[in-house]
Amino acid sequence: MLNRRTLLATTAAAMALPHAALAQTPILKRKVPQTGFMLPVVGIGTSQVFEFENDPAKLEERKAVIRALVAGGGSLIDTAAGYGTAEANVGIVAAETKTRPQLFLATKFSSRDTRAEAEAELKQSFQRLKTNYVDLQQAWNVNDPNFSCAQMKEWKAAGHCKHYGITSSFDGAYDALAPVVRREKPEFFQINYSLGDRDAEKVLLPLAQDSGCAVLTNLPFGRNSMFKRVAGKPLPDFAKEIDCTSFAQLFLKYNLSHPAVTAVIPGTDLTKYMLDNLNAGRGRMPDAAFRRRIEQWWETV
Repeated sequence: MLNRRTLLATTAAAMALPHAALAQTPILKRKVPQTGFMLPVVGIGTSQVFEFENDPAKLEERKAVIRALVAGGGSLIDTAAGYGTAEANVGIVAAETKTRPQLFLATKFSSRDTRAEAEAELKQSFQRLKTNYVDLQQAWNVNDPNFSCAQMKEWKAAGHCKHYGITSSFDGAYDALAPVVRREKPEFFQINYSLGDRDAEKVLLPLAQDSGCAVLTNLPFGRNSMFKRVAGKPLPDFAKEIDCTSFAQLFLKYNLSHPAVTAVIPGTDLTKYMLDNLNAGRGRMPDAAFRRRIEQWWETV
């Protein structure tokens, strides 16, 4: 996070009046293909950054982050039963900020659970999140090509979730994921994807698009490795052509400009990062030619 903090400080002067005006516009929304729901394209992930105990200062910081998300037109918070204390902290934050009605709350259960274990994990998630439904329930880190979405479909029919999907953040699971996406056609598909990790482009992103899945991209900053790579380097001049004033916005707009991608969920722990990320959902987006330009620049960094 220190790298991002430094990068933001060094580019602060670039955030001039035109961009201040841009920040007042609503962020882009995209349709979830199978349900028609319009989802804001920038959300947040909670792995690690919401995993803390007995830390009032961090809790207040995360409340500020969620208020900024909602005030900026966002709604998506992605968490998981397996993220330590994150799910419980999301529940506390949503309750104490009174933002639950404005949130698109997504969580996950282990894809390796038995049916009974999955039911127990769902009930536990409801307790932690202080809710009786989630907007998106996902099977976490699917790596079995025979995985079935049947139980999640039952949960949706019972009103426990409004959408369902599958996730992974491991390249080693890609071969197993492809037949699941092709056969099950989940409403959501969450996968690791970034300018620095484009392997999902080869098969999974086109397949998800053809299968009618809304796509969420996790690890869009490569666990902060991308900020380390550009540390000490200036934002490329072409960034202003797509209304970017930070590396974070450039990285996120690259993701969002892929035709299969619905929304990005970068891990976010501070309000200034949330505000910065939200601006990736505003203004001009790269077209196919501009994406290649970004890729060519990245190879020189």
